Amino acid sequence: MTDLGDGAKDPRPGGGNAPTGLPRDWVASALRRERTRAGLSLSELAKRAGIAKSTLSQLEAATGNPGIETLWALAVALGVPFSVLVESPGPAVTVIRAGEGPTMRAEQASYAGTLLSAGPSGVRRDIYHGAMEPGSVRASEPHIPGSVEHLIVSTGRLLAGPDGERVELDPGDYMSYRGDVPHAYEALVPGTTFVLVMQHV
Repeated sequence: MTDLGDGAKDPRPGGGNAPTGLPRDWVASALRRERTRAGLSLSELAKRAGIAKSTLSQLEAATGNPGIETLWALAVALGVPFSVLVESPGPAVTVIRAGEGPTMRAEQASYAGTLLSAGPSGVRRDIYHGAMEPGSVRASEPHIPGSVEHLIVSTGRLLAGPDGERVELDPGDYMSYRGDVPHAYEALVPGTTFVLVMQHV
């Protein structure tokens, strides 16, 4: 499996030899498509997302290495779920082995999120597998209005939820909360993993 920078990996066997279909290409294509659909210029989208125009230009050219914060900001600015910017076409039956799949890493926290399933048209739900280590907090800006997060801890212990309402969760614990307000995740013990379902209405 090929590391494409910033933790993104091509999940396909021999993926490093393929000229297309890499996560950077998925992101670039999706950004161009959604920006065009929204009728926004490079400058306007960059301004709305709070990033440099040169950064956006590199992402659309598939030469940049976006962190998860950058992509979330762009998704919010475009008014689309995060998964729209990183999902890839999939077969009728999909199996993603542990440690595979398109993985994005946070720039300011020990957090890695792997997109397991993007909601098809009309369903608007995305499923992620998250992995964190203690020592940093993954602070998340509000997602698009109406977002709800459903979280189930698999291993370790996690402190998560909206600002001012964070809860400690043990393996098997479930919680849901609004995703359109500031929220955060923090691993309390090594090897913390969880499943996160993003619901968009």
